[in-house]
Amino acid sequence: MKHFSVSRFAAMVGKEFIQMRRDRLTFAMMIGIPLIQLILFGYAINSDPRHLPTAILSADNSRFSQSVVAAMQTSTFFDVTRFPDSREQAVLLLREGEVQFCLTIPENFGRALVRGERPVILLEADATDPTATGRAAAAFPEIVRRALAKELKGPYAGLNQNDPPVDVRIHNDYNPEAETQYNIVPGLMGVILTLTLVMITSLAITRESERGTMEHLLSTPIRPLEVMLGKIVPYILVGYIQMVLIIVAARFLFGVPMHGSVTLVFALSIVFIGANLSVGVTISTVARNQLQAVQMSIFFFLPSLLLSGFMFPFRGMPAWAQTIGSVLPLTHYLRLIRGILLKGNGLAESIHTVWPILLFWLVIVAVGLKRYRQTLD
Repeated sequence: MKHFSVSRFAAMVGKEFIQMRRDRLTFAMMIGIPLIQLILFGYAINSDPRHLPTAILSADNSRFSQSVVAAMQTSTFFDVTRFPDSREQAVLLLREGEVQFCLTIPENFGRALVRGERPVILLEADATDPTATGRAAAAFPEIVRRALAKELKGPYAGLNQNDPPVDVRIHNDYNPEAETQYNIVPGLMGVILTLTLVMITSLAITRESERGTMEHLLSTPIRPLEVMLGKIVPYILVGYIQMVLIIVAARFLFGVPMHGSVTLVFALSIVFIGANLSVGVTISTVARNQLQAVQMSIFFFLPSLLLSGFMFPFRGMPAWAQTIGSVLPLTHYLRLIRGILLKGNGLAESIHTVWPILLFWLVIVAVGLKRYRQTLD
């Protein structure tokens, strides 16, 4: 038996460092993936979102209603961005996800308040993501109480002595019980499709390159676009099979309500499935082996998972993280799927979440076609 040799050991270590230096892409992934995790978890992730977009539908212009709105602004929980002209417009803003809250102040609110009639003030929350709205909704009654306490002085001071001077009502729209699985389970559809389709497609094409079958394919008259579409189409069926399994589980295992059209979900999901498959094809044009294909798939999947609003409230992230997240198709698909299933959105309310995914798809296809080589180096 040969004894351990320090020189042979040193030679092996040196060989691995040389190999690592030659395989720059793998080395970059080894450094890049932990760095992305560190930055995202350290700076971008926030489970206590503030400055949530809020709409104000007020039919009263008294100093009392103005004080409530001003207190909401200064609380840092709410950011008043829209002033709808009607109830229908306010509901549409909530359905499309343009605002997280809508405050309704009734007509003659100030007059009823000074008469001691305890007028109703209504705060509606888009509770499809209860984590995002929970703390702000819980803090709202105290915000109203403090705002009115500053105004109810002198002859109105007696209104602060007993019950609250107003009846604060909070409605958690689309998820009244604040069930987290109603938010998580539909979102899993997008997460699973992103992970599996990107990785499967990138591995399938990279494996052909490693086995030499791609060389035979490249010697044929087939065009780059034909290759990409030929690789994508079979996996579209795989994506729809996954969707069926998730929808069945969501309905019968988790009791997720489905207020919208499942047919519409399937119809619009083709854009998201195609975008992810195109990412996998594009990765395969860069990766030299299957290990690199897996690493690059994870490199794409991690930001999608963390910046899309699936695990953490999207509006709780800083502006730069929201900008990156808005580029990723999963962010818009989560809004699409939750909007249809939980809010009952139709095509008109959903189309604004489809075009960013379509734009991403077109860009990725263009990049993939440019990277695709008709001849081997």
